[in-house]
Amino acid sequence: MSMKQAYVEKIKARLNEWDAEIEKLKARTDEAGADAKIKYQEQIESLREEQHEAQAKLDGLRASSDDAWEDMKAGVESAWDSLEKAAKDATSRFAA
Repeated sequence: MSMKQAYVEKIKARLNEWDAEIEKLKARTDEAGADAKIKYQEQIESLREEQHEAQAKLDGLRASSDDAWEDMKAGVESAWDSLEKAAKDATSRFAA
């Protein structure tokens, strides 16, 4: 397995983990009161947007040549960091 392929698999697994976390948050939203439900749904929508952006970066990385993937790695890392921060923020708000 090449370094690129290993990295893609690692990020793909992490995105799948965050997808599961977002689904857990969504389930908690369904149990919330009306006012909280609207707020939580907005946060989940924002998380989904971040997730889609990270997925798009990963797709671009997959399509890149073996020589160019290292250059694209920074964009994937940035998108991942953004998704991770947004998810942690949302999770802490849901726990409050």
